Amino acid sequence: MEERAEKFLIVGAGPCGLGVAKALKEAGIAYDQAEADTDVGGNWYHGVYETAHIISSRKTTEYADFPMPADYPDFPSRKQMSDYYKLYADTFGLRENIEFETKVVMCRPRAADDRWEVEFAGGAQRLYKGVIVCNGHHWDRRFPEYEGAFTGEWLHSKDYRNPDQIAGKRVLVIGGGNSACDVVSEAARVGAEAHLSLRRGYWFLPKTLFGRPSAESWAMHLPVFLQRMILKTMLRVVVGRYEDYGLPHPDHKLFEHHPTVSSEILHYLKHGRIKPHRDIRRFDGKTVEFVDGERIEVDAIVCATGFFVSFPFLPENLVPVENGNIAKVYAGCVLADYKNIYVFGTQQVRYGVGPLITPAARLLAKIIKLQDAMELPIGLVMKESGARLPDTHLVDPIASLRRMRLADRTLPLLLRREKKLRRKFAAARPPAPSPALRPDPEMRVY
Repeated sequence: MEERAEKFLIVGAGPCGLGVAKALKEAGIAYDQAEADTDVGGNWYHGVYETAHIISSRKTTEYADFPMPADYPDFPSRKQMSDYYKLYADTFGLRENIEFETKVVMCRPRAADDRWEVEFAGGAQRLYKGVIVCNGHHWDRRFPEYEGAFTGEWLHSKDYRNPDQIAGKRVLVIGGGNSACDVVSEAARVGAEAHLSLRRGYWFLPKTLFGRPSAESWAMHLPVFLQRMILKTMLRVVVGRYEDYGLPHPDHKLFEHHPTVSSEILHYLKHGRIKPHRDIRRFDGKTVEFVDGERIEVDAIVCATGFFVSFPFLPENLVPVENGNIAKVYAGCVLADYKNIYVFGTQQVRYGVGPLITPAARLLAKIIKLQDAMELPIGLVMKESGARLPDTHLVDPIASLRRMRLADRTLPLLLRREKKLRRKFAAARPPAPSPALRPDPEMRVY
């Protein structure tokens, strides 16, 4: 096994992985970076359909320390986003540490010294000081399950690439999120029919309000309850009632789930190009029956039903995941049971993630350095200091920035707390057992 025991390994070179790499480089923390694809950019390089544009805005998606080119529109295209991440990597010299077409298949903790054994798809094995997981959360497809069998084309929105796949076809899109709205709007333009199946009511927000991207509204800087009041008033004036578009009324408060940002969906609904339906009851060949008894025939179904947060290269349940999308980590990145593993970027920001990546990555670099001064896992110290595990995968970006600024100021206090905890645990530790009863030295005990 090749030893790189003074380095960290960053898994992934998407937007989050690149932001972390820059922060580690600035902090003087040695690292390698493994990327399974042939270039940087993650989902924007390999996983987004050709006609996609961002749903937030340029200003709320760009890195805080690297503005997008001035000639980019408010809502850049897939190609522009991909070019932007390549430019970021080139500008800050990040490519020199990236190994492309290098897939990580397993990372195991070595209890003896808190280092991590890493295995790659080609069979190579290395020993690292630690691992920083930046593998993204838009790749492990969620598929719905229904009675019966559908005999037409069945694909996930992740596998949708261009309008040729649905041109001239009767298309049903399942879901009410941003990808669902993009694909069903595409079907309204090029398909023979466009249908949308919704299991529940969603909040559909227009991409712009009063000539500006919705994500840049001044209201977004207010407490959430005020944001709800203001945006609901704006929606009633600008959009009207969702029921007037044939849509069900939202079954949750605004921002309790990720809102859908799309101006096209409402446009095509009013033009009759998109037909809304209830949830699906069953399939019979190409016939789809909905829960209200309505039946239609379609040629293709696109499941825009989201993704799981998962880590196939980590031991099962090492990072607990609740409801398929909530990674149970402290401070958004650390575990209580292990040192030198950091999980970065699993949460879903309400709108553009860019402004959060840079400060979060810099805070991570400080956490890594602070962990070096501790014997206990910093996640355990946070837990014993009252930190809570997340109960949602959604993040309010403004509130998150406030929390990061507070954490940046209070982080050094954890070192004092860690020393007290070590004394507490030492006092509570039972006498050493006889050699015959002594536990396996590979077992972790704190």
